Amino acid sequence: SDVCSSDLGSHPFSKPEKRPEGWRPGARLEVPRRPGWMLAKCIGEGGFGIVWRAEQTGDVRREVALKVIKPGMDSREIIARFEAERQALAMMNHPHIAQMLEGGSTLLGRPYFAMEYVPGEPITEYVRNNNLSLRQRLQLFIPVCRAVHHAHTKFILHRDLKPSNILVKVQDGKATPKVIDFGIAKALTSDHAMLRADTGALPVTQVGYVMGTPQYMSPEQANLNA
Repeated sequence: SDVCSSDLGSHPFSKPEKRPEGWRPGARLEVPRRPGWMLAKCIGEGGFGIVWRAEQTGDVRREVALKVIKPGMDSREIIARFEAERQALAMMNHPHIAQMLEGGSTLLGRPYFAMEYVPGEPITEYVRNNNLSLRQRLQLFIPVCRAVHHAHTKFILHRDLKPSNILVKVQDGKATPKVIDFGIAKALTSDHAMLRADTGALPVTQVGYVMGTPQYMSPEQANLNA
């Protein structure tokens, strides 16, 4: 079945050879405002965003993960949270956190951002598929801890750390874990990142609303007060 089933906006793909994987009849694809992008495959769909593997084909050629707000989800609150994720990624610079490359608006005015594409598998699958020893597992996990610590030094809590948000890619024979998806991240103090441009306030979690994946939550997060 298709990973992404939503109608994404403008630019119908009339020629089959130009349609990316995940496209389905009747769907339309929304791309960044400026030219030089080609969508290749839908690789994820969350509560308010859709992520495409895309190719930047202008002066700079590279493969990226392109995240766009879903049609119909562009409320003030959702846009604020999307902008918060974009700002959080822009603040961080760590080899084990997927890097944000650029951001902007689509032709329909919805915000998007392009980030480093991580062609890997969840850390638990990588460990099982490669029969890693306990020592090897710990060696793989240490960079993840350092990445999370880096986010904390920027006063950012990820709040959804789980295997599918820690991908391991193999490059030149070396396994490199990358933390991805800061979509429900939270700033720890009002003196730091993710202030809303319109009010200067932090996008806060609604009282009584659980943010994250229950089976991977910390006790205090599951207590509705995180």
